[in-house]
Amino acid sequence: MGDTATLVEATGVWKSYPSEAGPVDALKGIDLEIYSGEMVAVMGPSGCGKTTLLNCFSGLDDISRGQVLLEGTNIHQMTDRARTLYRARRMGFVFQSYNLLPVLSAEENVEFPLLVSGVRPREARQRARAWLSELGLKEREGLRPSSLSGGEQQRVTLARALVNQPAIVWADEPTGNLDAENAREVVTLLRSLNRAHHQTFVVVTHDPDVARQCDRTVRMRDGRMVAS
Repeated sequence: MGDTATLVEATGVWKSYPSEAGPVDALKGIDLEIYSGEMVAVMGPSGCGKTTLLNCFSGLDDISRGQVLLEGTNIHQMTDRARTLYRARRMGFVFQSYNLLPVLSAEENVEFPLLVSGVRPREARQRARAWLSELGLKEREGLRPSSLSGGEQQRVTLARALVNQPAIVWADEPTGNLDAENAREVVTLLRSLNRAHHQTFVVVTHDPDVARQCDRTVRMRDGRMVAS
């Protein structure tokens, strides 16, 4: 990638879960670098470790051994509080199930991570509205999730993920609950945001159309990286 900065550097990452039959290895010695401004797809069969990789690289889950450096800092050596704060300030998350708070309006959902990070309410509201407007939701900002279509809910999720200008956005099957038309819209939106804002995305997906829009595809099988 030339002079492009390395944003994520994972070395020898293992993740084991206990079971009655003994430890189960979900990740087996993963080595991977992700560069600033890249859009990377992570593909592979169900149960191969894709979501585990995302959770371990983002610090949502602990690792068994190895290391993950984010912006040069070992995320698994941070205290729980420091890691939570780092995620709130430097990461965005997009999930298949949207994970929007049902009692909050679209703009309240989007401004929520800013308020958690200590941004003043007035600035948080302005930034939330600006992102909703950019994603074509200016007329929908006062509505709760139940009044929005699946595609609109996923765009609110995207606005929430991007509102704090994170270093990286982790997306786990972002088109998994959408019909073909809405899925295409969301993929096109991800790519345009990646290009317009030099925004780094790591996208776990089963969808080859999503992977085709990415700069490269990491393929996994049985907890290992088999190709990149």
